[in-house]
Amino acid sequence: MPQYRVVNSDQLQTFTDGYFVNNIEFDKQHIWHPYTSAVNPLPCYEVVGAEGVELTLASSEVLIDGMSSWWAAIHGYNHPVLNDAAHKQIEAFSHVMFGGITHQPAVDLCKTLLNMVPAGLERVFLADSGSVSVEVAIKMAIQYWACQGRPEKSRIVSPRNGYHGDTFAAMSVCDPVNGMHSLFEGVLNKQIFAPAPQTRFGQTFSEDDILPLEDIFEKHHHTMAALILEPVVQGAGGMRIYHPEYLKRCRQLCDTYDVLLICDEIATGFGRTGKLFACEHAGISPDILCLGKAITGGYMTLAATLCTEDVALGVCQGEPGVFMHGPTYMGNPLACAVANASLSLINENHWQQQIPAIEKQLQTELEKCADLPRVADVRVLGAIGVVETVNPVNVAEIQRHFVKQGVWIRPFGKLVYIMPPYVISAEQLSKLTHAIYTALK
Repeated sequence: MPQYRVVNSDQLQTFTDGYFVNNIEFDKQHIWHPYTSAVNPLPCYEVVGAEGVELTLASSEVLIDGMSSWWAAIHGYNHPVLNDAAHKQIEAFSHVMFGGITHQPAVDLCKTLLNMVPAGLERVFLADSGSVSVEVAIKMAIQYWACQGRPEKSRIVSPRNGYHGDTFAAMSVCDPVNGMHSLFEGVLNKQIFAPAPQTRFGQTFSEDDILPLEDIFEKHHHTMAALILEPVVQGAGGMRIYHPEYLKRCRQLCDTYDVLLICDEIATGFGRTGKLFACEHAGISPDILCLGKAITGGYMTLAATLCTEDVALGVCQGEPGVFMHGPTYMGNPLACAVANASLSLINENHWQQQIPAIEKQLQTELEKCADLPRVADVRVLGAIGVVETVNPVNVAEIQRHFVKQGVWIRPFGKLVYIMPPYVISAEQLSKLTHAIYTALK
């Protein structure tokens, strides 16, 4: 058995068979990272600092971050406003249980959210991750109909190519074939899947897109609790950008057939697509809205599930009379305080100039990738740039190239994409797009 000892306050080293092993080797042997193998893990790069849009590695390279730490660090790193909020709150109190207790950071956050989100959303349930916010949304929808005396309305409809998280209810509404969770198909709740919308953003909407979903509603509405989708941009399920008219028709179908609409804006919320929320591209408001990622500017984990007053009151009619969900760190004051600071930066509206500038530059600089033999498609919306390849990329190999080019980009499958912090400069963004082009050339 290996024995561990702390050799200084900064570095844990492993002593095995007489050899000291550095952090990277310890990490490789003992720490499990997202979507990777314990047998043959992908390489890891040790970060020792982050400032603005740059990550500093232990090996001294400085990398421009094209991922916003999985789409969350929209204001960049080590931001003085967010740092100040965290310091002030931690000096007061970092956490209290939310059962029977409230506090100013949570009240302020919920007030701010309700003033920002599409009209009609009146209640906020604070959760601790995006996946949990989806679990909460699904539970809300099912309990709502059970409390209306219609327990048969318990299935969820979802377009294919969707992704909503890695917990069990969230997995059940991800694409069952092309998604990441096919291994669990036999134990997940059986949901209803519609063909993914095909009309791209900016094209003329095709009525053929909505016909299969109309058929599903007509045949199955009596067992459907909700339709869940990612508005306009399908994220990790394929980085697909579709026509807002599809979303508008979904709202109409839900109204016609008495089905709740859940919009998962965990990835798209807070300006990423060029609108504050992606539902605004279609001019609609959902019955339930899931938020996360950028809500704290990437500082710590926090999420929220918002719903209409009708849903909130409907969930609590009849037995058990309460909504049976309560994360231990629900309403964490430290996270709420940082989220308030993050949302204050968003409400300064600099993103309304930043996002169009990023979009225009991405359209111009990524377009040349479309001519490369390895590239199947290029698409851009807001601060999202996607280059889809003909065949899956070798992640370890392409990331070595990116690190040598001084950028951090994390592809998956056939998708080489960037979602940079909003504060990125034109020069830094060009370095990201150039690295993608040279990697695929």
